[in-house]
Amino acid sequence: MKKVKWLLIAVIALIILLFIIMATKLKIYFHFYHGNDNDHLRIQFKAWFGMIRYKIEVPLIKVDDNSPTIIVKEKEAAGTQENAPKKETKQYSAENLIDSLHDTKAMINHIVSLHKIIRKFLKRVTIRNLEWHTFAGIGDAAHTGMLTGALWAIKGGILGLISHYMKLKTPLSITVTPHFQFSVSQTALSCMIHFRVGHAMLAGIKLIKYWKGGLPDFRTKPLSALSDDGTKSV
Repeated sequence: MKKVKWLLIAVIALIILLFIIMATKLKIYFHFYHGNDNDHLRIQFKAWFGMIRYKIEVPLIKVDDNSPTIIVKEKEAAGTQENAPKKETKQYSAENLIDSLHDTKAMINHIVSLHKIIRKFLKRVTIRNLEWHTFAGIGDAAHTGMLTGALWAIKGGILGLISHYMKLKTPLSITVTPHFQFSVSQTALSCMIHFRVGHAMLAGIKLIKYWKGGLPDFRTKPLSALSDDGTKSV
């Protein structure tokens, strides 16, 4: 009888603990600074009125002035043009067309289903104190003016997407300051994001369940190979 009583108490305690965890509001403080060749990123997590906190600091990164390039390793194709295979003439039947339409519909449904899960979670996410200030100039008045307009357009597009998918609770602080006399590139972005842990857990469970179903059953040869790989990896 005592064992049953203690077991019942343990189960109730676990349920209460799970409820507290799911109801916990997680706050994420995000700050990013870019100044010419230097970048700094800080992400801080807080919960339970600051009793639980975790911070990630990414140190300054400076691009080497002697080699401000991106190296791309290219693979050389085997053989020469003389040994290259000739083009083949392919024929497509009505069945091939039906399979292609089937795969197109399956891909659209797959993407839409994934989009619904992510979008439903993002609707639960709230953003506060969003500030995004940019100083830009390239030493030429005309080109700096064009750059300023482009930056405003980019910011407007990004903020439009954020406001569409998430909740913006406080007024935004967005600026683009041009410098016409000299070249400068500085931007600072900071905000606070918060959501319930339970909403994130629910979205994670849905995504895991969704991907366990594997990719759609494609019929055309290129996409059917993906279906086979997805089935084997599960």
